[in-house]
Amino acid sequence: MKKNILLIVTSVLSLLFASCAAGPNTQSGALTGAAIGGLAGAIIGNNVGDGDAGRGALIGAAVGGAAGAAAGNAKDRQQGHVQGRGH
Repeated sequence: MKKNILLIVTSVLSLLFASCAAGPNTQSGALTGAAIGGLAGAIIGNNVGDGDAGRGALIGAAVGGAAGAAAGNAKDRQQGHVQGRGH
């Protein structure tokens, strides 16, 4: 259990630090996704299973942050803010 939480927290922090080198939409997408995912995860985690809102919030923040960063990165690439690797 503690290893899972540590892995999730580490993943979220890595995502946030990695987004510092990305375009503006990637950064805002990651933060917005993590916030919305964390809120949704806390609500779902509180109402389903063992009622652990904290674990649900961590999982939701990790998934939401990753999804938001991916969507923001796609938008940055469309707008020309981020170059692909090898360019």
